[in-house]
Amino acid sequence: MPPDDKFVAMMEAKADIDLRLGDFSPRSQLKLPQHFIEQARFPVIDYHNHLDSLDPLDVLRVLDACGIEKIVNITMRTGQDALDTLDRFQRAAPDRFASIGWMDWTGIERHDFLRLSLDRLERLVDHGVRGIKFWKDLGLSVRDASGRLLRINDERLAPLFDKAAELGVPVMFHTADPDAFFAPIDQFNERYEELAAHPEWSFYGSEVSKYNLLAQRNAVIARHPRTKFVCAHLAENGEDLAAVADILDRYPNLSVDISARANELGRQPYTARRFFLRYPDRILFGTDLLPEIAMYRLYFRLLETADEYFDYPSHASRQGRWHIYGLFLPDEVLRKVYYENACKLLGL
Repeated sequence: MPPDDKFVAMMEAKADIDLRLGDFSPRSQLKLPQHFIEQARFPVIDYHNHLDSLDPLDVLRVLDACGIEKIVNITMRTGQDALDTLDRFQRAAPDRFASIGWMDWTGIERHDFLRLSLDRLERLVDHGVRGIKFWKDLGLSVRDASGRLLRINDERLAPLFDKAAELGVPVMFHTADPDAFFAPIDQFNERYEELAAHPEWSFYGSEVSKYNLLAQRNAVIARHPRTKFVCAHLAENGEDLAAVADILDRYPNLSVDISARANELGRQPYTARRFFLRYPDRILFGTDLLPEIAMYRLYFRLLETADEYFDYPSHASRQGRWHIYGLFLPDEVLRKVYYENACKLLGL
């Protein structure tokens, strides 16, 4: 076989590789400056985490290594289990742990469910919680005694939001999910791999659209101007920061956290940086990821450096096949986002 033919045959053989998409893990050939920040430039409060199953002493070792001064456990437990969990962390280090309670839908079929819920909220606050969280089950799966899907802005829930204002605790909303979770799991879905691995996370074809859910949530925020609200995960609109800016402009009682959205912020660095500079008093640092040293340091790298094209912190499964860029935020913004904004909401 002539030399040219051998070369062609060799190249064709190399190209005939059966590689599964899940096994494709390319390594960037870019040669760029890299900055690895061991501790944040200023004290940090992680305002959004879930620690129920963890050992407080293990968490403290990670916090100390990364300069995290305080962490907020949003318990996913209810009733006495929630109070016991709160006590376990408070005994370990009362100055390092704070807690946010979880809305308990047990007994929703009862005629006195509202009174029951108000009593539960008071009991949680008496026990030291610094807020109450309404999860995405409200609007998507929680049904009332008649079997109807309970709307987020149902008037029957209004006294709960008023009670939170009276007690001086913020209400956190996690309403809906990323846009990809409401789209078909097909070749056009940018989070195909994640959803293919976890199809139960998909809400495609659900009874209510994402933007109807967000409209219901926004109606609650507008209806209760005395109540402080925190919309987790960039108000579930990290793909559209202009929409997040719009609700921040409309509702002065609203803040947002950045938990589990480093992937979204870092792939739109110019837009994200402008967003932070415009709303430094309304953005909270949070992670919603298991406390790990490497995870926190990636968040610091996102917020503090001008590094380009690096991995984002995520759960075990990546949230999208892309990399992120640093936002190199100024000190006056970092102080507020890392610490000062959370201090105000926690009453510190």
